[in-house]
Amino acid sequence: MLSRDINRAGLLDILGAAGTVNVQDEDQQKLDVQANEIFIQLLKQSPYVAAIGTEEDPDLIVFDDVAHNRAEYIVYLDPVDGSSNIDVNVSVGTNFLLFKRKSLANTRLKKEDYLQSGTEAVCAGYVVYGASTMLVYTVGQGVDGFTLDASLGEFMLSHPQMKFPKECTIYSVNEGNYQLWSKEVQAYIEEIKANPKTTARYIGSLVADFHRNLLKGGVFAYPPDTKKPQGKLRLLYEAIPFALLATQAGGAATTGTKDILSIKPSDIHERTPLYIGTKKEVQLIGKYLSNS
Repeated sequence: MLSRDINRAGLLDILGAAGTVNVQDEDQQKLDVQANEIFIQLLKQSPYVAAIGTEEDPDLIVFDDVAHNRAEYIVYLDPVDGSSNIDVNVSVGTNFLLFKRKSLANTRLKKEDYLQSGTEAVCAGYVVYGASTMLVYTVGQGVDGFTLDASLGEFMLSHPQMKFPKECTIYSVNEGNYQLWSKEVQAYIEEIKANPKTTARYIGSLVADFHRNLLKGGVFAYPPDTKKPQGKLRLLYEAIPFALLATQAGGAATTGTKDILSIKPSDIHERTPLYIGTKKEVQLIGKYLSNS
């Protein structure tokens, strides 16, 4: 449904701001609101989903009716990652993450059910809406990519067992924030730039940046800065899903000092710095931050 509407965005009333802000205090795009409603309504119909957390809603949405008494899964999703880019016809996506509840069925959900670390996730992935629509996901047995055949209405396996190339050829970071970074982060980026084989590519849509780097070999960074000392990206909606994909594809993901997958969130909207991609370049940030 979203793929269809995004491909017809200029003909539908889904461009531009919705005139509201989400729990992140960010301006919501019309597409954010529409996609959020679609996912909530569709996932609510599943007897397997006990609760949903989305970037657009302040609280966890819990389904506690009889139809969901035996539901086992908590789903986190960013309905439209990079939604502001839809106005200029740049790729956007949907990120998702699944946990299995720890408490017994037919009981109220507890924090231990929905605030789990990435090491306990059972599935993670994304859909990228670009020249083609692709679903990329993992259940802990590698990463597989599927391309939507619109004529059939089916996702067909097109990229089995995806892996990061060993050599990093791309770095993706918003260098407009350079003066807001610590000197350690600045030095880290300068070292990566010094490699004559690397080139800058930054779309500003995490799902699109990650997808390109997974195929071509690269590192994405969103460091903390003086305006956002805790980082900007959300742990459950962005960092953990992509970290799980990265590690399953032979890459790595870190806050700079901690493995993203080792962090147990304290809040469903917790933010984090993120360095993710080819292992060598991700691990390099530790050299600069270890003594800071």
